[in-house]
Amino acid sequence: MSALSRLDPEVAGIIEHERTRQVESLEMIASENYASAAVLEATGSVFTNKYAEGYPGKRYYAGNQFSDELENLAIDRAKRLFGVDHANVQPTSGAEANMAVYQAFVNPGDTIMGMELSQGGHLTHGSPVNFSGRLYHFVPYTVDRESETIDMAVVRRLANESRPKIIVAGATAYPRAIDFAAFGEIARESGALLMVDMSHIAGLVAGGVHMSPAPYADVVTTTTHKTLRGPRGALALSKLEHADALDRGVFPGTQGGPHLHSIAAKAVAFAEALRPEFTVYAKQIVANASALAEELVSGGVRLVSGGSDNHLLLVDCNSVDISGLKAQNALQGAGIITNRNTIPYDQRSAYITSGLRMGTPALTSRGMKEDEMRRVGKWIVRVLKDPDGEGVREAVNAEVAEFARAYPVPGITDAIAV
Repeated sequence: MSALSRLDPEVAGIIEHERTRQVESLEMIASENYASAAVLEATGSVFTNKYAEGYPGKRYYAGNQFSDELENLAIDRAKRLFGVDHANVQPTSGAEANMAVYQAFVNPGDTIMGMELSQGGHLTHGSPVNFSGRLYHFVPYTVDRESETIDMAVVRRLANESRPKIIVAGATAYPRAIDFAAFGEIARESGALLMVDMSHIAGLVAGGVHMSPAPYADVVTTTTHKTLRGPRGALALSKLEHADALDRGVFPGTQGGPHLHSIAAKAVAFAEALRPEFTVYAKQIVANASALAEELVSGGVRLVSGGSDNHLLLVDCNSVDISGLKAQNALQGAGIITNRNTIPYDQRSAYITSGLRMGTPALTSRGMKEDEMRRVGKWIVRVLKDPDGEGVREAVNAEVAEFARAYPVPGITDAIAV
């Protein structure tokens, strides 16, 4: 019996229920993945106990010789993985990494450009309900109504008109490749710094299946737990000339003591992503998303922009006459876990939505490939077309549970598959 089971069976029981849920359902939320057993072990290590405010060699507490060794190792691996001059591995979340960049390079009230939340951007890219939209003057850019993709000509015009201090590129619900080279050119023309938030696609960048922002961006932020398959946390990268400002933006600008247990797990995840098999994994994520997209479209489901270049798909639920909320709940009842999401120019509220976001990173981690994606796609179409059908969700859920149990879950039932 584990210490947790003996000392707190209530919490242990909840964790066990969650373990079962992850094994028996299909995790298709585009921002979720499975960390390896090694990453989970590092996350729960004795570094949980240590305070290490400051940076390697410049701590405000004693007893940090191994903290320094660990953080330097994580920094070195991050720099090698993404081919950058400088890495700060201390940010504890993507939101805090973005906050640190704003803290480092602009003042409250300054102008920043970012993708509008309802069009696929992130809360920290200027939403008025977020600190970013409250502290800074954000000029939002959107997608073209017809193509539902970013119109770089419009981005250029807005940048030249508003002269922002920072242009933010990156998204949370954008199924197409982002042209960082074009964003870099526009930033130089308008006198702005280019910040890329690659939280969703970091693993694809590491695996070489998406353009890297590193050659074009002044600063890059990312979470470490999505396509990168690491612990919940974040990372900030920059050109050497911006290193000092970025570090000050993180500490003491926005954070105190770093989470060393998370940094240990980040170091493990970076090492895993540096291995050749991670490239195989990244390629399979994209292939799986493409196969799933084809199956959904053939079943009469419309996808925003017509498909996907990366790991995620954005379903237009209007094509099956339901809301995103109803679609999410119906699929959850069938053991398929997705999340409702606004679509460009959505006529429904941000709570109800007309869209459904789904992705392939977690299923790919379980070893599923194109044939499995087509099977999953058929289940999704079946549920979406009859969300209230008597017995439909129950029947699909039974099939999904049996199917899911055949694919080991990394870190839970087996090693990571590629």
